Amino acid sequence: MGLAKARITIEHTGRFFEVMFNPEEYTLSRDNNFASQAVPGLSSPLLQFVHGNLRTLEMELFFDTFEQHRDVREETQKVVGLLDIDPELHAPPVLRLAWASLQFRCVLARASQKYILFFADGRPARSRLTVSFQEYVDPGREGREVKRQTANFSKSHAVVQGETLSAIAGRFYKDPRMWRPIAIENGLDDPRALTTGQTLLIPPIPYVDPETGEVLR
Repeated sequence: MGLAKARITIEHTGRFFEVMFNPEEYTLSRDNNFASQAVPGLSSPLLQFVHGNLRTLEMELFFDTFEQHRDVREETQKVVGLLDIDPELHAPPVLRLAWASLQFRCVLARASQKYILFFADGRPARSRLTVSFQEYVDPGREGREVKRQTANFSKSHAVVQGETLSAIAGRFYKDPRMWRPIAIENGLDDPRALTTGQTLLIPPIPYVDPETGEVLR
């Protein structure tokens, strides 16, 4: 039984082709984006998750048509052409790259060709093609496959006897000076007029402009 070849399928047409030679290795990477917020009184900024990024698949493909005496671009164009805009989709096609356990739904994001052997008439006979595929996830499919819940970072707090807004801010924000966001959230004209048992809504940690002192939500 021969070694299975990596196969690239164009999703909307079902047309596929196999690479001439399997890659020696590939790199699959993914990262997340975080934003930092500076809060007065803290020794370091707070990190907040913004969004995750899609996975990226990178590999190098080798093409050799020397023995067939053919222009190697006849083979490399099968891959490079996947960068072109499909007239039916008005965008490059969505692909499925399959090689044994690797199953990757993606689009071709980048392709770099290097020619390393030529015929006497100047036609290239060998090429190394460095490609980068970007994972493709459409919103409809993600909505069906991933269960999502709306995050609510607000908290509630029942006032105890003798408690002040400054004390509550110190408890939730680690900074008694940040009592104003709680007062604003609960519409308190007099921050000292708290009653025992009163329920307060504690909003997420706000961002305070270091220059103006304005609380930004």
